[in-house]
Amino acid sequence: MTVRLGLTGSIGMGKSTVAAMFAEEGVPLFDSDAEVHRLQGPEGALVAEIEARFPGTTGPAGVDRGALAERVLGEREALQNLEALIHPAVGRAREAFLAAHKDAPLVVLDIPLLFETAARADIDKVAVVSAPADVQRARVLARPGMTASRLDRILARQMRDEEKRERADFVIETGTSLDETRRAVRRIVACLTAPRDS
Repeated sequence: MTVRLGLTGSIGMGKSTVAAMFAEEGVPLFDSDAEVHRLQGPEGALVAEIEARFPGTTGPAGVDRGALAERVLGEREALQNLEALIHPAVGRAREAFLAAHKDAPLVVLDIPLLFETAARADIDKVAVVSAPADVQRARVLARPGMTASRLDRILARQMRDEEKRERADFVIETGTSLDETRRAVRRIVACLTAPRDS
């Protein structure tokens, strides 16, 4: 039976780096963010619907993610409208991925808001990617176009790191060296793919 490992972590924790490490170990990876980018990119399946609900947030390159974020961050109803479009579409893509990899011993589902949404129900184990708060903040503020106030609004929408760590089956630290993080990933892969007594 395939073990479904949910990979999550707050913004700036290094989740993309860790996800890539799982993929390098040969574990099939479903990246929810990448799927959202595809759905919102040029000729993406959701572009027309997003433009209809949030006029002026799309163009030839698809959705202008910065403009869309400014429209929905801190606006509960607008955010719910956007999520009502995105979550079902990503869910369908995830089901197709799981069907395609039904014989794999382990798959990783990279879900940024795993605890904040209903996605937890489809997961067997959870790994949380974590780093010290000062490291997280420095990483995020180094991103183009990011401001302290925007970061604070994003963090206000996400569950606190401490709570995620408490709920996790595994915690992967990224405030250390890449080699240490990679060793942690390998330990998790070994743990979840070890033969089990029937």
